[in-house]
Amino acid sequence: MKNYQSIKEVFEAFNQLTVLIIGDVMLDAYLWGKVDRISPEAPVPIVAVNKRESRLGGAANVAINIKALGATSFLCSVIGNDRNGNELVGLMKDIGMNDSGMVLSPDRVTTVKTRVIGNNHQLIRVDDEMIHALSKVEEDALYIKISSIIEKNKIDVIVFEDYDKGVLNESIIERVVTLARKNKIPTAVDPKKKNFLSYKNTSLFKPNLHELKSGMKIEIDLINAEHLETAVAPLKVDYAIEMVMVTLSEAGVFYSSSGKHEIIPAHIRNISDVSGAGDTVISVAALCLALEMSPAFISSLANLAGGLVCEKVGVVPIDKQQLLEEASTLLP
Repeated sequence: MKNYQSIKEVFEAFNQLTVLIIGDVMLDAYLWGKVDRISPEAPVPIVAVNKRESRLGGAANVAINIKALGATSFLCSVIGNDRNGNELVGLMKDIGMNDSGMVLSPDRVTTVKTRVIGNNHQLIRVDDEMIHALSKVEEDALYIKISSIIEKNKIDVIVFEDYDKGVLNESIIERVVTLARKNKIPTAVDPKKKNFLSYKNTSLFKPNLHELKSGMKIEIDLINAEHLETAVAPLKVDYAIEMVMVTLSEAGVFYSSSGKHEIIPAHIRNISDVSGAGDTVISVAALCLALEMSPAFISSLANLAGGLVCEKVGVVPIDKQQLLEEASTLLP
């Protein structure tokens, strides 16, 4: 573990890092409006729309969080060669994000999640997507982008951001992990169910509690450190994962690594929206992993960051200064 004299030094070190994010990229579309009556056609609220907005989502939101924390990001994914895909790439360019890792396929549809928000509360979400696995041609095109970026840049950490939309599969995961290990690059994983057990030999594995139970096909009756340690042990032993970090919503976060494990409690928050919180958690954890921070520090800071973004409506990146101020006060 590297030795930093203060949390401020850690945050300053973020600015020197370069992160490669691989996974499912999508558009987060928003319809904002006011609700003051119920529809006569069905018992549902009528939203009088007064604002429309599109934001980068999924793995792209991880890249935005990485950028907000001061680091450089490269984003690799496969999206549709369609109107929404062009809008997505345009949004990347608008904020100065590198789009050299994007593959636009004529055979895929760009994922769009449309959230309808009335009176500052999300009422419904409509998904337009294609979730089947990449073709061999698409996978090879993606791998060429990934290997080229690694060859031309000093990558400090790789993030797999899996939303089960088809970009990540066992083959591409194995190829990239092998490449990362060859280049001594740590890997951080935000998994979903389909590929849950495909991330062998990775450095940090961050499911939430629901994903852990679903992925391992287990039930955990009582949330305590010992039960969670038993649940994650096969990931470390059978799949050679160095650190497992399980987010527990209002209960905080559990980590297990190097013979140590504990639950770090969450800080009291006024929760408005949990959308995108997992993206923020993996972003902070990945940067700390690249800096070789301790598992306890990684989990504590990531836990704090996830709570902060839950206080805001919609998918929004972390505020670096706010996180620094709270971390300086709340963390040892």
